[in-house]
Amino acid sequence: MSHHHHHSGRNLKLAFWLNLFFTIFEFIGGLYVNSVAIISDAIHDLGDSLSLGLSWYLDHKSKQGANRTFSFGYARFSLLGALINSLVLITGSVFVIREAVQRLFEPELSDATGMLIFALIGVAVNGYAAWKLSSGKSMNERVVSWHLLEDVLGWVAVLVVAIILKFYQTPYLDPALSLFITAYILWNVVRRLRETLMLFLQGAPKEVNLKALEDQLMAVPNVGSLHHTHIWSLDGEQHVFSTHVKLKEIEGLATLLEIKNRMKAALKPYGFAHYTIEIELSAEDCGLE
Repeated sequence: MSHHHHHSGRNLKLAFWLNLFFTIFEFIGGLYVNSVAIISDAIHDLGDSLSLGLSWYLDHKSKQGANRTFSFGYARFSLLGALINSLVLITGSVFVIREAVQRLFEPELSDATGMLIFALIGVAVNGYAAWKLSSGKSMNERVVSWHLLEDVLGWVAVLVVAIILKFYQTPYLDPALSLFITAYILWNVVRRLRETLMLFLQGAPKEVNLKALEDQLMAVPNVGSLHHTHIWSLDGEQHVFSTHVKLKEIEGLATLLEIKNRMKAALKPYGFAHYTIEIELSAEDCGLE
């Protein structure tokens, strides 16, 4: 797990610097070839650069250990980065849509050759960055990967438009394809935002079957019932589990230790970052009910 976190920081750092330098390149190129798709993407990438830098910082922060202020550590700081990135991406997408619609009503021809050159460079640079983050597991990395995927698809759209404009001059393809790509990315980002908000609200991770887990614990000998069972996620990758277990027919300390070892074995395949099992005897009152 620590090995993955080490690479996540390096990948976010790479994505930040690539995005920042390419944003400057886009502004110059967009003005030069008179392409609303390139200029809109440059403005959008400026916001992306700020959010990617924040993601990089928060990812680094999330690796700090627990203390008295944050007893679970700083893992949820990475989740905060995912939330901010989603909001920035949605805001940028709305801006791109507005610019594209305006260009549909006030059409202008673009420099097809210049667009073609910039598009090839754009696909290569952003494609490499997207590939580096494609295997990210945390919610922060997954949201950032949509930033980069949007850039790749946006440049693919510019490339297609540039090729068509080489043979057929029309001012509507540039903004039309910008609308299509942005709408597609916006739809996916809203889905990611919903997942992020679910994690913030401590919703149960969808990849863990809570009912199956409860059945496994109930199958352990001498387990009578479970209550106050909870599961949530710190950052979309590190999950936390807790439950109260009511035991029955306990003959001694050896039986109790055997039950605890069996329950730990049942939880091990789930890879929880932290779990708590409160053991209660049959005559014991929980105190929370």
